Amino acid sequence: MNNEKAGPETKGVTVELLAALDLGPEIEGMAGHQLRMRLVTIEPGGVFGPMHDHKDRPGMVYILQGTITDHRNGVAKDYGPGAGWPEDRNTKHWLENRGSITAVEISVDIVRQD
Repeated sequence: MNNEKAGPETKGVTVELLAALDLGPEIEGMAGHQLRMRLVTIEPGGVFGPMHDHKDRPGMVYILQGTITDHRNGVAKDYGPGAGWPEDRNTKHWLENRGSITAVEISVDIVRQD
């Protein structure tokens, strides 16, 4: 589905798991969760979609290179190197690289283990 409400499908994105830590032994009540750090690369014209939320998956993003456009609540906001954004339970968005160079981000979040 490729409409404005759902956002476009993912294309031109590479995700590499850099590290993961089982939080069960670290913090009481966190059994079944892990802290995860990923390197996300979005090529020019690439999209990290479709629209998705972060309920039960809070995180933070830090931009290393390029510009990433975050689409949420009908607003498109550009983030460049050094800037980032939180992804809390109210976040519902999709991302794209509208620039001419590859965008690279570090994404750290808490996820349920499979």
